[in-house]
Amino acid sequence: MQPHLDVVLRTVDERLAAASATPRLVAIDGPSGSGKSTLARPVAAHLGAPLIKIDDFVTWQRFGAWWPRFDEQVLQPLLAGRDARYQARDWVGDEFGDGLGEWRTVPWAPVVVLEGVTCTRRAIADRLACRLWVEAPDADLRLARGLMRDGESHRALWQRWMLEEQAFFAADGARGRADLVIDTTV
Repeated sequence: MQPHLDVVLRTVDERLAAASATPRLVAIDGPSGSGKSTLARPVAAHLGAPLIKIDDFVTWQRFGAWWPRFDEQVLQPLLAGRDARYQARDWVGDEFGDGLGEWRTVPWAPVVVLEGVTCTRRAIADRLACRLWVEAPDADLRLARGLMRDGESHRALWQRWMLEEQAFFAADGARGRADLVIDTTV
């Protein structure tokens, strides 16, 4: 990821400088296992911006069901100039369900970084100051990365999830709206 970081930060800085609305939202999207989280940390640090992870909303069982809660608890408040207050997924106590855990507050800031699968979707794309697409085109590599993190017992979940996100991205066209595409296999 490091060879790409200078280009990514330059692109983000340029896009933010051209944006007039606040907060200026930087969104890092792409398929699971592509390296979004790895990129999001240095981007947020560079910007001194809070980072909101889509993993605090998704579930294994309901691919797209999280969006209305994210919109209501994060996007609407931030875009209205208020703090985002949301209940994060309980990945420890209810890994395979829909359970929610602790409440988190992200204070309003002039720049906020969003990171996670489908966060540049058509429904929000026009409100994003910068849209980054992270990819590793080799599905086997992405699967291996996911299994390294979650364990072999999650193989069927990962395979189903990857098919669902592939269908979503094909219909939504998120990659085509990206301000920058980063391939993490090179």
